Amino acid sequence: MINGTVLRDALISGSHNLSRHQQIVNDLNIFPVPDGDTGTNMSMTMNAACRQLVTEASDAVHEVAAHAASAMLRGARGNSGVILSLLFQGFAKGLEGLTEADGSQLAHALGLGVEAAYQAVMKPTEGTILTVARMACESAKTVAAMNTDPVSVWDAVCDGADDALETTPDLLPVLKRAGVVDAGGKGLCLILEGMLSVFESGTIIPCEEPTDGQPDTEHDFFRMAAAEFDHDFTFPYCTECIVQKDAQAAHGVEYLREALEKLGDCMVVVEDADIIKVHIHTENPGLVLQEALTCGALLTVKVENMVEQHRQAGANADPATASRDSLEPVEPTEEIGFVAVCAGEGLQTLFMDLGCSHVVSGGQTMNPSTEDLLAAVRATPAKTVMLLPNNKNIILAAEQVVPLVEDRTVVILPTRTVPQGISAMLAYDPSASAHANETHMMTAASSVATGLVTFAARDSEFGGHKMKEGDILGLENGKLELIEKDPVHTAVKLARSMVHRNTSFLTLIYGDAVTEAQATEAYNRIRSKVGNEIEVTLVNGGQPIYYFMIAVE
Repeated sequence: MINGTVLRDALISGSHNLSRHQQIVNDLNIFPVPDGDTGTNMSMTMNAACRQLVTEASDAVHEVAAHAASAMLRGARGNSGVILSLLFQGFAKGLEGLTEADGSQLAHALGLGVEAAYQAVMKPTEGTILTVARMACESAKTVAAMNTDPVSVWDAVCDGADDALETTPDLLPVLKRAGVVDAGGKGLCLILEGMLSVFESGTIIPCEEPTDGQPDTEHDFFRMAAAEFDHDFTFPYCTECIVQKDAQAAHGVEYLREALEKLGDCMVVVEDADIIKVHIHTENPGLVLQEALTCGALLTVKVENMVEQHRQAGANADPATASRDSLEPVEPTEEIGFVAVCAGEGLQTLFMDLGCSHVVSGGQTMNPSTEDLLAAVRATPAKTVMLLPNNKNIILAAEQVVPLVEDRTVVILPTRTVPQGISAMLAYDPSASAHANETHMMTAASSVATGLVTFAARDSEFGGHKMKEGDILGLENGKLELIEKDPVHTAVKLARSMVHRNTSFLTLIYGDAVTEAQATEAYNRIRSKVGNEIEVTLVNGGQPIYYFMIAVE
C-alpha cells in the first residue's frame, strides 16, 4: 500500500526527474520560433507542487494528493502545465477519503485524471500528452485487474506511457516529419518514472540545476516593467478622448489622424458610426484636444502624467523585482475591469492606458502561472473582470482562474495575440453591459490579422521550409510565410502581403531589439508600399522575442 509520505516523496522525485531532463523535453519542440518551452512549463508546474510538499507532514494519500494538485493548478504554466495539473486534479479526486492506496485505487485515480484533462481541452488531439496519459492508465487498469500491488501497477503505468510516447509520431504527422516524439508526453513519462523510483525502492531522484539557464524563481521570471528602468519620457502625457462625430464639423477622422501624428507617439485613432476614440502620448494635451474638437464634441477626456506615474511605481515597488505578492485583493466596487497579459513596457503602458487595472508580465517564452493571473484578477476592483491572455498558450491557464474566484465574475476573452487584445480593448463601450462588451470586443479581436517577425530558435525544417538558427521569420496568423535575413525587410514584405482591398488600418509595433531608426525605416517603407488609403501607425511596444508585431484591420 502507498501512504501519504510515500506519495509525497514520489511526487518530489517525479519533479526532480523532469527538472534534470527539462532541456531534453524543450528540444523536442518542433516549431522553430521561440516559445514557452514544454519542459520548462511542466517543470515549473511540478516545482510549485514541490514547494508545497516539502513541508507536508500528512501520512494520508488524499491530503498529499489534494495539496499537490492545488499547488500545481495555481502554479500551472502554458497548456502543457495546465493539462499536467488537471491530470493530478483528477488523480487527487480519485484518492479522496483514502489514507492508503493500492494499485487498483491508483489506477482508478489516474483514470479520473485522464478524464479531467480530456474534458478541459476543447479539441483533444491524439499524439500528445493526453494520449500518453490515457494509454498509461489503460495499461495500469489491465494489470490492476489481476494484481493490486502498487509497484506492479505503476510499473505498468510507466510501460504504457513509454509505449504510447513511441506512437505519437504515427498519430501526429508533424512529429513524424520532424523525427521527434511529443514533448508533453515525454515530460509526463519522466514524472511517472521518477515516481516509480520511490514506489520501487524508496529512492528520491536527486534534483540537479537545469542546464538551460531557466530562472528558478518566479521573482526572476516576472518583473514589473514600471519600475525596472529609468526613462526619459519624450511625450510625458497620456491623452485619451472620445469625440462625438458631427456631420457639420470642420474636419473628419482622416484630418485628425494626420494632425495628431505630428503631436506625439503611440497614437491610436479608431472610429465607428458615431464616435472617434483617440489615444496618444504627447507633450501638449491641449493641442490634441483642440484638434479633436474640430471633429465634434468631446464626450470624455483623460490626461495622465506618465512621468509621475513612473516615479510613484518606482517608489512603491521593490527596486529589483515585483510580483503577484505585491498585489493585494480588493473589494469589487466597479462594474467592469480588465486584466491583460503582455511583455514589453510600451505594450504594458498601452494596455494600462486603454483601461486595464493590471497587466501581468508574460507572453511568448514566459507564460504566467494561473496564480499570477488569479492575483491580478483579485486585485482588480470590479464585479466582472475580463481577462485577456493575448497568447494562445496562456488561454488554458486563464480559464483555470474562473472557478477559483468566488466574489466576482471572471470572463475570459480568448485573445490569441497582442494585436487582438489591443483591438478588443479599443472596442470596449463603458455604457454597455458586460455581456454586450464580451461579444463586441471579441468581434473586434477576430477582425484583426496578426503578423509577427521573429527569429528561428533552432535549425529546423517546418512546413516544407528549411531554416537555420537566427534566420528571420515572418508569420501571418501563426502560419510561417517568410524566411529572410533582415527584420525590417521581413516586416515590410509581410505587411504588404497582409493588406487587401478592405484594409483600413495597419499598426506596426516594434520591439526591444529594434532601434528607432530601424522602426522609422520600416514604417516609411510600409507607408510607401500600401498607399495613402491605409492608415499606418507606429508604436514602440518594447516587446521581447518579436522584432515587429503587425496588426491589420
